[in-house]
Amino acid sequence: MLLRRLRWIIGFNHQRLSGAAIGTKRLPNVEKSPPVPPKPPPLPTKKRRKKPMLEAVHEVAIYIHRFHNLDLFQQGWYQIKITLRWEDDQNTIGTPARVVQYEVPDLGSAEYHGVWKIDDEDHSFTTQPFRIRYARQDVLLSVMVSFNLALGKFEGPPTSAVILKFELLYAPISVEGSVPQITMDPTSAAVHEFRIPPKALIGLHTYCPVHFDAFHSVLMETTVHITLLNGFIHSARSKVPSDPSALQDVTVEIVDKSKQVMLVRALLTARDILLEELKSLRKEMDQTIDMSDIDNMDDSKSISSWLRGPGVAVTEVPGEATGEKQMSSEISNGVIDIQSDEFLQSLSPAEILNAFNTLGSQVLYLWNSFLKLHRAHTKKILEHLHDLWANDRKAEWSIWMVHSKVDMHHHYINSMQPVLRKLTEDPAQSAAMRADLHRRSIEQMRINNRSIQDMHIFGDPLCIPIIIVERVINAPLRTSSGNSYFNNPSLRVSGLLNDISSKPKNKLSDESSKQSRVLKIVVFVHGFQGHHLDLRLVRNQWLLLDPKIEVLMSEANEDKTSGDFREMGQRLAQEVTSFVKKKMDKASRTGHLKSIKISFVGHSIGNIILRTALTEEIMEPYLRYLYTYLSVSGPHLGYLYSSNSLFNSGLWLLKKLKSTQCIHQLTYTDDPDLQNTFFYKLSKQRSLENFKNIVLLSSPQDGYIPYHSARIESCMAASVDNSKKGKVFLEMLNECLDQIRAPSQEQRIFMRCDVNFDTSSQGRNLNTMIGRAAHIEFLETDILRGLSCGHFPIFLGKKIFL
Repeated sequence: MLLRRLRWIIGFNHQRLSGAAIGTKRLPNVEKSPPVPPKPPPLPTKKRRKKPMLEAVHEVAIYIHRFHNLDLFQQGWYQIKITLRWEDDQNTIGTPARVVQYEVPDLGSAEYHGVWKIDDEDHSFTTQPFRIRYARQDVLLSVMVSFNLALGKFEGPPTSAVILKFELLYAPISVEGSVPQITMDPTSAAVHEFRIPPKALIGLHTYCPVHFDAFHSVLMETTVHITLLNGFIHSARSKVPSDPSALQDVTVEIVDKSKQVMLVRALLTARDILLEELKSLRKEMDQTIDMSDIDNMDDSKSISSWLRGPGVAVTEVPGEATGEKQMSSEISNGVIDIQSDEFLQSLSPAEILNAFNTLGSQVLYLWNSFLKLHRAHTKKILEHLHDLWANDRKAEWSIWMVHSKVDMHHHYINSMQPVLRKLTEDPAQSAAMRADLHRRSIEQMRINNRSIQDMHIFGDPLCIPIIIVERVINAPLRTSSGNSYFNNPSLRVSGLLNDISSKPKNKLSDESSKQSRVLKIVVFVHGFQGHHLDLRLVRNQWLLLDPKIEVLMSEANEDKTSGDFREMGQRLAQEVTSFVKKKMDKASRTGHLKSIKISFVGHSIGNIILRTALTEEIMEPYLRYLYTYLSVSGPHLGYLYSSNSLFNSGLWLLKKLKSTQCIHQLTYTDDPDLQNTFFYKLSKQRSLENFKNIVLLSSPQDGYIPYHSARIESCMAASVDNSKKGKVFLEMLNECLDQIRAPSQEQRIFMRCDVNFDTSSQGRNLNTMIGRAAHIEFLETDILRGLSCGHFPIFLGKKIFL
């Protein structure tokens, strides 16, 4: 009875609470409100579903092959640190995913300490420390590190570039007992960055040389490989509308389908790039590589089968209220154009997901196959990518080069008659204006390509020097001058016809010998009050092109450049002949000597010193082996028509106060009779005619050296001067050009190259006013910066330097 009563009380209270909850309580003078109808269940056809979110990741594989020390100033322990980040987001960085030591380091070539390291704080990779002892030392690192770079805020393919950073770390050496140790944490010595544009993030395979700076002259050979891989897939709920009735009419999609389609297309592109690269590499390999499974991927019919199934030509367009089916227009002869926008947009969410998964599996398989092939054939792939890189750079970096062909002017020929055609403009000013206009056009350019961009060049493109290259076409040989070299055999150097092969046969042997080699020697000669390492950067550029050359950095005239050019020439000739004999003896002991190529590089008055040395009798046996002559701002015609009044005043002071003999010779005041001066007599001697290649580097901004003198050409003042001075100048000019003109049966390359530096950052000071800034720029700045580090020959022709 009691239990029945309790149940009645509980039921009554529950009814009261329920009624209050739905608003059934009566209010005075208020009409009863109708009850709210219950929510209808959602229609089966409009059931809310989870939408898949597709995510992808870039994998960037960096192969560090070799570290070649050209000229590091300090011995010690060095390491390479690598990081990866988005250009517009400093906080989103790549994460090292895997490290592979694909070859065992050669312990005989270098000393190693410790192991490579991955830093979890800054997500960087650092190679194991290696010891550098001497210049031109090779260290084989042979390690591959790959970074994963998530798309992050990009729901589709990225629109931002990626910055790849190489950092050179240094630590001094401390020897404890007999074992060298690292005494402290390494410090950053230099940095080199590359920009990977968004287009390249889908797929890139390139050679990537790393040069740090002028104070850390090294070449680190790397190759960079990038692909797009699919990431994980997760679902996101649709947002519930505030109005419940809207659920019957609207299906909310969280993920933008167009971005999903772009991601699928990006995976298709990544797959095609990998397929193309693998097929290209297969052609480069000597042995046959079985790639039948990879070839089957490149088949549009098989692709259509996993997108929609075989023979299916219709698809349901999602979101249409009618539910009608539309016919796809991309099928032609059983082949689907899978790259078309119309086709990809017509795919259902399930088909997009299927395509994303299948393409991701294919790309991953191709990517792993490529990395495996790379490790198995590292040297051949490195050579292949290097050749492609050189060809691409020739086109890409040509925006800083202006090429032209000019004739050797005939109005220089008649040295005994006044020149009828007068120059109407200053050539130096004209060249400077031409370079300035070209620099302005570069400022308007938008460089947009798939190539990896060296930030030494592309970081500030306007700072790169503009180079105007003139290929001079030989004119007919001058015959009006009775003392022309080719018409007067008595002027030939007597020792030129002497065959050096008359020496013992172990010096030079039959060219057919398999062990024969060509001895290549390059002599670098500094300028006034210079140092033997002044041309170090030019030397390093040459070594990048040909590491086997023998280099002589002349020291014979260091601290002795104020005297007579004849004495300086004698000292240099003795130094060169001694060096050549020493290298010939060494080469003969290691094998047969096929031939010799002797090249000279001079800066400023070093060009006059080396030309004087070539007239010495002890040089005669070697004149036939002269190969390339590179003149860096040399006063070949002296200062007879110097227009720089400030610099001329300085020369006058040097002559008065210090009585410097070479300055008297440069200004033609060493003898009252111009025809008895040093420069006039030097022009009569055949110091240039034996070179196969002659390249004259000049700059219209260089006020230390007259522009026409560095280029061996006439000037406005000389063209209007009918006095004896003008006639002597034109006679000297013609004599020099006669030496440069090649006989018809010979091929000689003659180029004039104007280097126009960006001096805007230097401001207005004494150095820029007197022209010293540009004169020293050849030495203190890497000529042409990235264009010069072994790459200058790409534009002038490797034959000149090899």
